[in-house]
Amino acid sequence: MGIRTLDDLPVADRVVGVRVDINSPLAHDAELADDARLRAHVDTLSELLERGGKVAILAHQGRPGGEAFEELRAHADRLGELLDAPVGYSDATFSASARDAVDGLESGEAVVLENTRFYSEEYMEFEPERASRTHLVQRLVPHFDAFVNDAFAAAHRSQPSLVGFPTVLPAYAGRVMEREIEVLGNIDDKPEPRTYVVGGAKVPDTMTVVRHSLEHGLAHEVLTTGLVANVFLLAAGYDLGDASADVVYERGHWDEIDRAAELLDAFPESIHLPSDVAVERDGERVELSIDDLPPESDEAIKDVGSATVARYRDILAASGTTILNGPAGVFEEAPFEDGTRDLFQVVADAGFSIVGGGDTSAAVRRFGIEGFDHVSTGGGAALRMLTGERLPAIEVLKS
Repeated sequence: MGIRTLDDLPVADRVVGVRVDINSPLAHDAELADDARLRAHVDTLSELLERGGKVAILAHQGRPGGEAFEELRAHADRLGELLDAPVGYSDATFSASARDAVDGLESGEAVVLENTRFYSEEYMEFEPERASRTHLVQRLVPHFDAFVNDAFAAAHRSQPSLVGFPTVLPAYAGRVMEREIEVLGNIDDKPEPRTYVVGGAKVPDTMTVVRHSLEHGLAHEVLTTGLVANVFLLAAGYDLGDASADVVYERGHWDEIDRAAELLDAFPESIHLPSDVAVERDGERVELSIDDLPPESDEAIKDVGSATVARYRDILAASGTTILNGPAGVFEEAPFEDGTRDLFQVVADAGFSIVGGGDTSAAVRRFGIEGFDHVSTGGGAALRMLTGERLPAIEVLKS
């Protein structure tokens, strides 16, 4: 992999700065609504603490101005429960009090430093050398003996807490980062044929993934669902009705129809479109064959239909590896959860299976589906790695 991991890190009695990604959904009282991202880092943090490390945890929560832009006190409390070890909390990131909290750690103890994005430079992106000269890095470096990056979900960012420390400290990949690189960075080594099931609403990123994976032989079949499928259906000449076409236009994806048309021309045998869709009619789910489109003008497409799931099941039965990225519809609404739930279960029961992060992982948790070989913690980072793009936080670990 060309990157040092925890296997290479002397830990006992040393202060280790650990960047994690525990950016989580919050309830109205700023308490955690979902602790999945915290649980993902338990292996890394537990190992460091059990080996006698003094662990200073760096993380962000939300974006400036957003409703989820909150302090990390609740995260620290929950980590204390998950790690079964003393976990303190500092209401500052790199002030004198924060540095004192780090210096006061005993072996086997951790402290969560305050939301890195409370500090303005952390919401900017820098080249690593410049990032190493920011206030956050310069204030904390004298108090750390080593740095561990376990925040794969943020690895496509080039912010100080992600890329600044490795230029001035011995740096290592945590267990989450290590697993993500080994799986997503080596798709071409996975069993063939490889099938990508793409959906969700990140249409431009998904188009890039589809082109890259097909052009480079990483994918042999691409099964489209969700808003992505709607764009491909429009590119293929189907009339989806005003309600569905308006969604594509309002989200700024109208130009993506041309990209989809180019892909259909280049890979007509590899890209598969839904056979049927589900629309909302008088509050109920109604399935329509694509040959019966358009629906009524006010009926939006919200899911793939059962015939699509059955056809995709046959394709997936022969797949050696399946990469799943994006839900098949508006799964948050009970009448339109069927496509996502049923298709995800098919993937879990198929060959080697990889789940992209973000909404895909949220759907997996919602339906309690098990059996996937790898569930990524990253949404945007996973998509970028699947396209072969270099991720700043990983590249700096290599150097």
